[in-house]
Amino acid sequence: MKKDKIIYWVSTILIFLFEGVMPALTSQTELAKEGIRHLGYPEYFGTALVVFKVLGSIGLVVPQIKGRLKEWIYAGFTFDFIFASISHGAVDGFGGQAVFPLVVLAILMISYVYYHKINKTEG
Repeated sequence: MKKDKIIYWVSTILIFLFEGVMPALTSQTELAKEGIRHLGYPEYFGTALVVFKVLGSIGLVVPQIKGRLKEWIYAGFTFDFIFASISHGAVDGFGGQAVFPLVVLAILMISYVYYHKINKTEG
């Protein structure tokens, strides 16, 4: 049980850092704005994406958020990572930029599996 919680929290904190903290701190930099433009998206899309990433990452780390809302948060991040990979692959070809979202998706899936393991045991 303790091992399961450690795996859950390490993977969840990594998602929180990648999808909550980093976008919140870097979204208004010229590099981030150029990245959104490079993929062909309007600037407001990047702003909306950051807002939802920050809210979703907070939702993942708040233990009181459970059930359907937590499932929607995991689903939202899953869609985000899949479409990020597709976007980068379509614009730049299948390289590091297209693979990285899939690596983060794997970390998210670890968090998801262990979230359910812990809740099955506690519930």
